[in-house]
Amino acid sequence: MTAVEFNTELLKLQDSLVRFTRKFTNSKEESDDLLQETLFKALKYRDKYTQNTNMKAWLFTIMRNTFINSYHKAQRAKTYIDTSENEFVINSFTSFHASPESNYAYKELGNAMKKLEPELKTPIEMYFTGFKYREIADEIEIPIGTVKNRIFLARKKLADILKDYNEVV
Repeated sequence: MTAVEFNTELLKLQDSLVRFTRKFTNSKEESDDLLQETLFKALKYRDKYTQNTNMKAWLFTIMRNTFINSYHKAQRAKTYIDTSENEFVINSFTSFHASPESNYAYKELGNAMKKLEPELKTPIEMYFTGFKYREIADEIEIPIGTVKNRIFLARKKLADILKDYNEVV
């Protein structure tokens, strides 16, 4: 199959590919990006395509795999691995859409935090703002084990104060 024939077939299937992107994303921009990446890979790996086989299925497979790989890459980018001896894995969520319920919950958490003793309040506040255990220990000049214990106790007290909520603090 010549490059011209390949490109012609690719263009014929473009509408089908656009419809297929909607299975993966609701956003027009993300859909366009996925289509572009799929077409780029199809052109790049044109030599891998076996002539007289189902090109549409081949392209759909490329698109599906591209989406899956992008999703996994995005998840890895959101994951922070703590290098302390506990080696916690934390997923951070970069996009947050505030709702009335979440605003209320945030206020309730703030009110509950005010009820904590200062020795528990300081480490948990620092932890929530992104400090690592070692950084908290160095900042308030206490051993790292004490920091971990105080954060544990603060969470436990917050859970007791906020017992009406189903999620663990």
